[in-house]
Amino acid sequence: MTTERSTGTDRTGGASHDPRRASRPSSGRDRALRHLLADSTPVAAGGRAILLQIADPVVAAGVRRHSDFARRPQQRLAHTLSFVFAVTSGTPADAAIAASFVNRAHVPVTGADDVDRQLWVAATLFDSARQAHAAFGSDVFAVRAEEVLQAYAPIGTALRVPPSRWPGSVAAFDRYWAETLDGLTVTDDARGVVRDLLHPRFAPWWVRAAMPLVRVVTVGMLPERIRAGYGFAWGPRERQRYERAVRVLRVVRALVPGWLLRLPGPLLVRAMRRAGRRRQPARTRTA
Repeated sequence: MTTERSTGTDRTGGASHDPRRASRPSSGRDRALRHLLADSTPVAAGGRAILLQIADPVVAAGVRRHSDFARRPQQRLAHTLSFVFAVTSGTPADAAIAASFVNRAHVPVTGADDVDRQLWVAATLFDSARQAHAAFGSDVFAVRAEEVLQAYAPIGTALRVPPSRWPGSVAAFDRYWAETLDGLTVTDDARGVVRDLLHPRFAPWWVRAAMPLVRVVTVGMLPERIRAGYGFAWGPRERQRYERAVRVLRVVRALVPGWLLRLPGPLLVRAMRRAGRRRQPARTRTA
């Protein structure tokens, strides 16, 4: 994911977009929708979103050359989640901080400010959240999908996608999704990133211990053509493992209190704010 700085001219999308717009709609949302957006269930589909993003050859090349999935997969996931929670559920200041972090991290990435690529990145986050709630959560997401889609629109804005490019309805999103998915090609760059992501050699022991389950869920949630492009085995045995994992995760999620499901977002955003303050020049902090 990438953004340019919030001043100046967008090199691909016209006038630059203010990332502070990202969270303004939240004040008008009802409590149930706010809780739905803060629910951490989509974390289970984080790997799926990444694999879909890098199925775009340009995104895959940029990630392979400028990322460090091999050494810090859990940190990369935390950064992505912080961005999503800050933009969809945080304050305007949170959204601005999140956008600035993404911008700083991706300045050296060739092609990272391409609007079509950033729209695809944002779209994978919405669709993966939708799939996660369908598989592991409840029917609430499906019932309120139109509202959630518009709540995710500021993610695209924070990535410098013109607001007019975000689909205006779930039906329009599904058409865009199908057309874009058909044009993807899984490359060797993408397969290299996946090896680092799903088989992390330098991650903490608790991350490595969770990876067998993560791999089953991630591969099982992929669209069939993309799964085949990565070369993942998918027969009766793999399908049974995935279905067992889904059943287990549904039971676990049903037992977790709602407040606990919503806890990771505020914690991640709070950590992001602290990191943002540490990056401020001393004279700014003391002014």
